[in-house]
Amino acid sequence: MRFFVLLCMLSATSLFAIQSLTANAAHPGPPWNLMPVPAKLESGSGQWIVQQGLTISLSGVDDPRVRSAAQRFVDHLSHQTGIPLHYLTAEPDKATIAIRCERAGEKVQKLGEDESYKLDVTETGAKLSAPTALGVIHGLQTLLQLVAPGPQGFAAPAVHIEDVPRFPWRGLLLDSCRHWMPMEVVKRTLDGMEAVKMNVLHFHLSENQGFRVESRKFPKLHEMGSGGHYYSQEQIKELLAYARDRGIRVMPEFDMPGHATAWFVGYPELASAPGPYEVETKWGVFDPAMDPTKESTYKFLDKFIGEMTELFPDEFFHLGGDEVNGKQWNGSSQIQSFMKSHNLNTNEDLQTYFTQRVVKIIQKYKKTPVGWDEVLTPDLPKDVVVHSWRGPESEAKAVQDGHRALLSNGYYLDLAEPADKHYLNDPLGGDAAKLSPEQQKMILGGEACMWSEMVSAENVDSRIWPRTAAIAERLWSSVDVRDVDSMYNRMEVVSERLETLGLTQHSALHSMKERLAPQHLYALRTLANTVEPVKGYSRSGTHKYSTDAPLNRLPDAVPPESIEARKFARLVDRIVARTASEADIALVRDTMIDWKLNHDRLSPALQNSLLTEDIAISQNLSAAATIGLQALDMLGSPSSVPTGWADQQMAQLEPMKKGQAELLLMVVPPIQKLVQAVSK
Repeated sequence: MRFFVLLCMLSATSLFAIQSLTANAAHPGPPWNLMPVPAKLESGSGQWIVQQGLTISLSGVDDPRVRSAAQRFVDHLSHQTGIPLHYLTAEPDKATIAIRCERAGEKVQKLGEDESYKLDVTETGAKLSAPTALGVIHGLQTLLQLVAPGPQGFAAPAVHIEDVPRFPWRGLLLDSCRHWMPMEVVKRTLDGMEAVKMNVLHFHLSENQGFRVESRKFPKLHEMGSGGHYYSQEQIKELLAYARDRGIRVMPEFDMPGHATAWFVGYPELASAPGPYEVETKWGVFDPAMDPTKESTYKFLDKFIGEMTELFPDEFFHLGGDEVNGKQWNGSSQIQSFMKSHNLNTNEDLQTYFTQRVVKIIQKYKKTPVGWDEVLTPDLPKDVVVHSWRGPESEAKAVQDGHRALLSNGYYLDLAEPADKHYLNDPLGGDAAKLSPEQQKMILGGEACMWSEMVSAENVDSRIWPRTAAIAERLWSSVDVRDVDSMYNRMEVVSERLETLGLTQHSALHSMKERLAPQHLYALRTLANTVEPVKGYSRSGTHKYSTDAPLNRLPDAVPPESIEARKFARLVDRIVARTASEADIALVRDTMIDWKLNHDRLSPALQNSLLTEDIAISQNLSAAATIGLQALDMLGSPSSVPTGWADQQMAQLEPMKKGQAELLLMVVPPIQKLVQAVSK
């Protein structure tokens, strides 16, 4: 079934997309299509050809994760190549793939465990050695990435690799609260993380819109605060085992004292104002917050944190701590009296008091607290890790104050920013670049964040992948690995491979578009390839979103970044710079002819109630393409340009850059470049 879907996707792909992908194959970018780029890589001679009868040997310490990783490797390689392969064993000197793990890993995976590996590929096979199972897991993913089709079949080039990550913390936050993420989504996410060597799943499990974990000590948390969607403790254990098998730690987050309405539905006594409370269905920063002045609040949290730290074995426990507006605190005479008697002059002081109390509880259970950067105050205990979401300034300030730090600012996937913006954002950039070498060691790494206001279980993969692969490379590879064109070329290949692992970033969007225009799929895809959802938090307009609002319109069915629009822009740059080949010019012309004709092809489908709002942007694509074709003709014969023509066209194009129906027409800026080139 998946093969059929992918075949349909390919058949509906535009001429521009097909030819561009072919062009990319000729320029894979160093080194091949590996992502992340290894720390050290030396090319050899020859290649190892994948054939039936492949055998595996395991030597060194007996770590169950090594065998699991080897079994997954064989399964994935078989699926990737279409060659029926089986897990067959042999002695190390006779095996096709010889794997050696030197020592046992920690019983509970720890921050800073050795993740390095060495990989040698020759004509006879591969040898992989690593200090721990983590390195074996990473090395096998690298070997999978090396395998590609060639003249002699599927093969990996001869190579010597020595690899080690730049940062020990390479995370992805998954918000399962605002929109529920079923078990299969979490497992797919872990599979993708393994493929690009990420090692921390930050699991956001409580929020205004839902409490997502079974609590046996306080059952009304999940019974009344989840809307029926929560993970049982047995399911959590299953996910933890699944993650450990893939070299991934799982850090839970239970946000407090704000973002906590779902707690109060079953336990209103925790709140700073009387109930009753209901689970929120809308988005934003809400007034309810825990009451920091009651001893009963801390007794409750002590029991709850004790239960959750026993369930989640990871060393780190995220307490949230962000976006408390203080309105309930200001409105409570009892809280105001408490503040006065304790010399707490501001709401920030009161939150600091709360944070210090909760930190002591977390430490009591032998865990290291992590909090968003609002928790950073002069009196914050030094072992608290500060998680910066507001900017690199707080990251650097945390380190200067003696705290270890993480960066998520610049890695917010929900903002629908392009991959290169994330890729060029570095945990040691900005203010952190001014820190001393010793201080920089206190920056543990970073986390991509998939907040789930505007995603569903259906399209979440397309919001996480493939852009997260670019973030994974930033956190693993050398700071000198910064070639954006190379990153995009490799990211496309990695994205296709992720689909073979069972992720759905392409196939789900194809199905969503097919649902919108089953009889006019080619025309809808042609439009969809040229647009992106509006950026940041600007998706509102005529649509009011909530937890129950359907996410089934065109902005939901297109990826956050149009790779086709980017390729078109790159070709236009070459035309404007007079470095384009005849083939480049012909491709741009054919593409714009296709766009010009597309509105008429799509018009019947635009009568669909879910697509009617897209009539204007479809018309704009046709109009912009018409202008682009005229500009392309005039570039070939400058004497034919009427006076004032360029200014008139620019005035027509400029409004087309604005968001319409929560979409941006991304091909307008490069067409404007063609028009501007005519006037020069």
